[in-house]
Amino acid sequence: MNEIKKIVKDYILEEFLPGEDPAGLADETPLVSGGILDSMATIKMAAFLEKKYGVQIEAHEMNTKNFNTIASLASLVQAKLGGK
Repeated sequence: MNEIKKIVKDYILEEFLPGEDPAGLADETPLVSGGILDSMATIKMAAFLEKKYGVQIEAHEMNTKNFNTIASLASLVQAKLGGK
């Protein structure tokens, strides 16, 4: 799970927060409600996770509950991987 969190965090920093201090992005930092991920960024994030982990994220799963924190994204991926 920690490896998934690290990969998700690195991707967010590279794609959506270039130049930001990595220490400012914690596992529980609000991504959607905090304005870091908008609707297009959420789709990009889902596509990245699908490609990286070989999982399928359904449209109804792309919600604030699953995409609002690094921890919730990692939990979603972990659940998908466990379901294989």
